[in-house]
Parts: sequence; C-alpha cells; structure tokens
Amino acid sequence: MKFPSFLGATAAAALFLTACSDAPPLQSTDFVSVLDTAELPVPLDNTGKLGALDKVRIEVFGVEELTREVQIDGSGRMSYPFIGSIEVTGQAPADVERLIAQRLSEGYVRNPQVSVNLVDTVSQTIAVEGEVKSPGIYAAAGQLTLLRTLALAGGPTEFAQREQVVIFREIDSDRYAAVYDLDAVRRGEVEDPRIYANDTIVLGDSPRRRAIDRLVTITPALASPLVILFTRN
Repeated sequence: MKFPSFLGATAAAALFLTACSDAPPLQSTDFVSVLDTAELPVPLDNTGKLGALDKVRIEVFGVEELTREVQIDGSGRMSYPFIGSIEVTGQAPADVERLIAQRLSEGYVRNPQVSVNLVDTVSQTIAVEGEVKSPGIYAAAGQLTLLRTLALAGGPTEFAQREQVVIFREIDSDRYAAVYDLDAVRRGEVEDPRIYANDTIVLGDSPRRRAIDRLVTITPALASPLVILFTRN
C-alpha cells in the first residue's frame, strides 16, 4: 500500500490544531479530509474470500470421516471426498458450505449440515508495524478487531505510543487512516474497531506512522477516533 508523496512539509504547514474543544483536532485541506465519523469505511466484498493456498477446515455434522483440513491449490481449486475438485477462489466460506452441502446431498449424505472455517490464509493478510513485540504479516482469519490483532503481534512494547495507534485502509483508489487511543479502547470508552484483510496497523515509529506525524501533531487526549481520507491529486 503506497501513500501519497504529499505527506510532507507542504501538507503539514497547511494543517493546524484547533483551540475549540468541540471542534475536530485536525482541519480538512486540499490534501486530506477529516471525516465526520468515528469509524473507517468497510472494505469492498473482496475481503473474507478464499484464495489460492488458503487452508480450510471442513466438517459435516454427524459424519466424522468427512471432517478434514484441506488446502486450496495454486489454481484456486480444492478436492473433497465424493464431490471431487471444485473451484473456490473468490468465494466466501459460506458459499463453499452451500456448494459442498448441495453436492453431498446428491446421493451421499441426507440433509448435510456443512461448516467451512478458514484455518490459515496467505491471500488475506494484515500488517502490524512499529512498537509491537512481533511485527509482521498475519493471516486475516476470522473476525479480527484491533485488540485481537495486536495480541497476535505480541502486544505493544513498553515504548509504544498507546494513545496514537494508526489503522491504514485502502478502498478502491481512496486511502484512509484512523487514529485510536488504545487505552480508551481497552477501557470500553471507544468501540474496538474491526480489522479487515489488507489493513495496516502501526504503533510508534515507522515510515507510515511518521507520515501522520508530518501531517499534524495529534493532541495527546484523543477523545474519539480521528478518521482521515487522503484526497486524490
């Protein structure tokens, strides 16, 4: 994910902190738009879909011999007893459940109840950068939130800037950033935000985090999440 080169001194000079407590801490400019919302937009439907080399666990209620973990091959297909090879790339687990149930009901299992759960993924990932104990790329398996994702990365280090956790998200050609106070989220004062595939979470020092610093020095007491849209050229 690349962020615009205008995240530099020119944009920083155009931004200022407001002295009014009831106004947002950052004002919109030609380069960024401060959104009147406390939540990032939800990504398009391509998140949560299965891809090549992902691994799923398939279970059929009451038929233990059909329970197994299956890896999708490089062409986006997977093999399963009685139904052979099926195309699953681009489908959600619920879609694959219905497909397998339909095929099994054609003479193999009566009224099959099928569950398909993503076990491991290489096609859907989340990046965690900066002051966490284990920065890196993590599978976007299941319904992840900010706190759960940071737990996967070992949690913040002692040097982490907990009051300024940044989530970057790209939707189509638009790029967003949201700033959260991690302690406020943990106390339940702010809802724990949902994290989606291809999001990037940054704590502390990193090139992406410094991009936000160059835009504005965010007030330490962030009362609610700050959501920014990096406007197009």
